[in-house]
Amino acid sequence: MSDAQIGRRALLRGAGGLAALAALPSLAACGTGTSRSGAGSGGKGGKTVVVRDSGGSYGAALQKAIYTPFTQETGIQVKVLNLDDAPLLAQIKQGRPQCDFINNSMMSHTKYVKQDALEALDLDRIKSVKSAKIPEAQITEYAIGHAFYGQCIGYRTDAFGGKKPQSWADFWDTKAFKGSRAMVHPDGDLPELEFALLADGVPIDKLYPLDVDRAFKVLTQLRGDIKKFWDSGPLPGVLLSREEVTMSTVWDGRLADLEKQGVPVTRQLSGMRRQFSGYAIAKGAANLDAAYLLMDFSLRAESQANLVKFFPSNPSSPVAYEKLTEEQRNASAGAPKYYDKGFDTDIDWWLKNESAVTKRWLEWARG
Repeated sequence: MSDAQIGRRALLRGAGGLAALAALPSLAACGTGTSRSGAGSGGKGGKTVVVRDSGGSYGAALQKAIYTPFTQETGIQVKVLNLDDAPLLAQIKQGRPQCDFINNSMMSHTKYVKQDALEALDLDRIKSVKSAKIPEAQITEYAIGHAFYGQCIGYRTDAFGGKKPQSWADFWDTKAFKGSRAMVHPDGDLPELEFALLADGVPIDKLYPLDVDRAFKVLTQLRGDIKKFWDSGPLPGVLLSREEVTMSTVWDGRLADLEKQGVPVTRQLSGMRRQFSGYAIAKGAANLDAAYLLMDFSLRAESQANLVKFFPSNPSSPVAYEKLTEEQRNASAGAPKYYDKGFDTDIDWWLKNESAVTKRWLEWARG
């Protein structure tokens, strides 16, 4: 990874990235992604719904927890395509979307809305929104948040003589908590300005609009101790395991397997930045009714809780946590005892400022 260039993922994350990439024929026309069929033997009446998700272990978990039970209940086959945003957006704009149902970040959905690429939702057709008590902030005209991932502190438990970091101020305190740090590169996620401001004493409910100048001033104080800027989810765990760093920013579920393996690492969820994923329906979806049925099924508290059994998901439904075991609930960053310690990413602020912040971040990282 070169810090002198904005990578493809960073370009995609920019406010204009989807429109820019959709305009490139080589990207818009390339690969339709990998596909897999849901469980079942044809379904009642041969009905099908086509879903976009990101695949991998997450996609496999969705298959077990949601798609297969949905087919068993309704007889509707679920076909999955792992499409990038650019080709999918191009298809929608051409009036020929391959996918009906889109599982993506709420930030990406907001970008889709700006491109007139999503159906306005009829909430009367999604009864589970009320029964699952989905937070009002995660119910929009075009998408509904179903889960979040949290960005937080990961650290080695054997590095500080029994002391445990409690805040972002501790992350910045390399005298009391010695050792190198790792933070995210824009190719991996949004620049971590919020954490710098929290370390500098900004109250968690006063973060936005972000004071960019102040944040970069605080980041500069730590720059010499940052050994690596990570651009993929597993990398913080690797760096901590190898003792290359003693603390890193990390996605909240990424250290769970290492902890089970006995690696002395854990997370600190105070000051966690939440980013939600959500469900939406593609504009012009060929299987609109089936897409609504799948959305209603997927948002049920039971479905959200079931996904936790197969993947370290943090449901948006507070009712879902009541259906988890105590062990599952305590492992989730969305558990009530952790939730109020974190904050939701202000999507509107980042959509307006991400490109400029990313450019400044790259200049800052080069020194």
